[in-house]
Amino acid sequence: MQHREIVIFDFDGTLIDSDEALLAPMDLLGVSRSDVVMGSAVAQECERLGVSLDDYVAAYDTEVSRPFPGAAELLGELDRWAICSNKHPTSAGIELDRLGWKPELVMCADAFDWGHKSLVPMLEQMDLDAAQVLLVGDSGGDLRCAEEVGCRFVWAGWNERVRANPPSGLVANTPQEILEYLD
Repeated sequence: MQHREIVIFDFDGTLIDSDEALLAPMDLLGVSRSDVVMGSAVAQECERLGVSLDDYVAAYDTEVSRPFPGAAELLGELDRWAICSNKHPTSAGIELDRLGWKPELVMCADAFDWGHKSLVPMLEQMDLDAAQVLLVGDSGGDLRCAEEVGCRFVWAGWNERVRANPPSGLVANTPQEILEYLD
């Protein structure tokens, strides 16, 4: 079925279960897991925590993260999809290659001058307006990206962190439920 909308996903915590992969390098660098703010821009979080971004990336294991159950199947059913992520582009590229996933566009932390991600440059590059986009994410930062451009947003309710603190708004309990939110 052809959909008019493109689905833009956050990567970590939305398509892939990556909490352990994201936190393990901090363990090695002497940072308490409780100090890490999930969903932050990688460079900003490393700076805030007083660790080198290069050291963090070197310690990151690109083999640890796994797709959430149903994520790969959902991607196979979508006509168009992209990724907007705070992740380091090196790690994201390796993981996407390992998974065999080919999004239409991937924008990571470097595309946002290492600050928090934004849909603005993605929409410009893809020649889209907000009405054509459904953003799926797992953090308040993802929600802010949707609000910034005025697109629809759905919470990745299959992530345990989202289920533990049920948000207001649209929540998909499984990746397949995203199809119900497309026009």
